[in-house]
Amino acid sequence: MIRPPAVAGYFYPGRASELREMIEAMVPAKRERKRAYGVVSPHAGYMYSGRVAAAVFASVEIPEVAIILGPSHRGIEPLFAVQTKGSWRTPLGEVKIYSELGERLRQICSLLEDNPKAHALEHSLEVQVPFLQFFRPDILILPICVSPEADFPSLEELGQSLARAIKEEKKEILLVASTDMSHYISQAEAEKKDFLAIKKIEALDARGLYEVVFKENISMCGFQPTCAALIACKELGAEQGELVLYQTSGDVTGDRQEVVGYAGCRII
Repeated sequence: MIRPPAVAGYFYPGRASELREMIEAMVPAKRERKRAYGVVSPHAGYMYSGRVAAAVFASVEIPEVAIILGPSHRGIEPLFAVQTKGSWRTPLGEVKIYSELGERLRQICSLLEDNPKAHALEHSLEVQVPFLQFFRPDILILPICVSPEADFPSLEELGQSLARAIKEEKKEILLVASTDMSHYISQAEAEKKDFLAIKKIEALDARGLYEVVFKENISMCGFQPTCAALIACKELGAEQGELVLYQTSGDVTGDRQEVVGYAGCRII
């Protein structure tokens, strides 16, 4: 079972040489890599959010396995959908799914269903894969799509299940939470709202993040995957989150009246 790329040539270049050159040009010249439990990375088109994603992936050591948690933009039937078999193809080649971990996680988390259809057209997970391939060509992945219907107790179960599965695993694993921040508001308003959420990420405060998103009406599309990742990372021993880079679409387009925010954080 090979999942073909759904947004190659749209969100990012469809040719391997162009894609590799684009990522290489976005990677910061100076960077300090740290071992991390997880990262928070944006998922817009690379021309808008690629520099933030490149910066955050370049700031951590990429291990053998990445569990990618992303929101469903189209809606899915299960709360959490995983694909446990096959591989994903991007212009940079095929990436195998780490089936053993997926099956073990399904046994641990009752809310997780094996549902490849949920992933077929979803870009939030796919756009993370070429960055992982660029830094670690032999990477194994486990993609998990999160429903917008997931409440905090469900996210707690997923996060705790992830931590348990990772503790039982011999391979090193990086959790990747895929999210953009505020959508289609002014630069000033986006910065004000987004940094309320970023402070919760830095504090590893999953419940606080969940609550502030609703209280302040922050249009952070992947706050639920981010909450689950924070819960897992904290359970695994993480002590803090660090903001690597924050930008908005206005930094590219020059339009500061209606922007989308992008935050790249590492959890260490």
